[in-house]
Amino acid sequence: MKVAIFGKKVNKSTSSTFLEVISILESFGWSVILESNLNKLLVSKTKIPDTYEIFNSYKDIGENINLIISIGGDGTFIKTVNYIRDSNVPVLGINIGRMGFLSNISKENIKEALICIKENKYVFQKRSLLVVETENDILGTNNFALNELTIHKKDSASMIKVNASLNDNFLNTYWADGLIISTPTGSTAYNLSCGGPIVTPGCQVHMITPIAPHNLNVRPLVVPDHMPIELSIEGRNRKFLLSIDGVSMGIKQGEKITIKKADFMINVIKFEDNNFLDTIRNKMHWGIDKRN
Repeated sequence: MKVAIFGKKVNKSTSSTFLEVISILESFGWSVILESNLNKLLVSKTKIPDTYEIFNSYKDIGENINLIISIGGDGTFIKTVNYIRDSNVPVLGINIGRMGFLSNISKENIKEALICIKENKYVFQKRSLLVVETENDILGTNNFALNELTIHKKDSASMIKVNASLNDNFLNTYWADGLIISTPTGSTAYNLSCGGPIVTPGCQVHMITPIAPHNLNVRPLVVPDHMPIELSIEGRNRKFLLSIDGVSMGIKQGEKITIKKADFMINVIKFEDNNFLDTIRNKMHWGIDKRN
């Protein structure tokens, strides 16, 4: 079995986690392949031998990779998806960050989780993605998102107008600081911060959530994910920001943006005692208040 590992942060507090994962995988007789920048960090910080096979892009992840492990927080997990894309390679998230909705395997449970994988005691949880098309193809091949697409104003400019249509039918013109189109996975990210609903994985929906809307009667909306969403932006500044999973770029006024459900999904490894409801309850501290 060949296992790829991706992570961004290697320091005194995190290096032991990377070394533990590598040690366990090698004790199973499995081959380890490291992302190139991670390999450089580990060689310099931990003095591991510079002999591991490396990968540099999604083109290096194919049928010869059986599993990819993301070590970090949810941001690292999202970056890992850029390497997986439509390869069907499953991903396991080990949390050395903060919240960890996606990377929800704690450092204390690493060995137990990897043993479960070795013994095939796991399931795949399918996660849907957005695919985004623009008139000028400003996103290129990086036009998909696990969490969300966000349109927002640039710097401290005045609020913007986002014209939105659903399945070729006019929906609304949003007067706001911006607009979020979220997947169920992204419902616990920026969408949640802006008052959007939490949606369990597997629901075939997208969320449309305004950011600081001018009209308080404009609320988040849940729509079927098979319906394309079309957006165009107006405003005084004439230049705006389009963010896809946190990566931002400029977009001009009037440029048409189309959001659809991607034709592939991500396989996230889950265990019997580690489900979304447990994660959301623990991360949100539900039930901590003894008055409930």
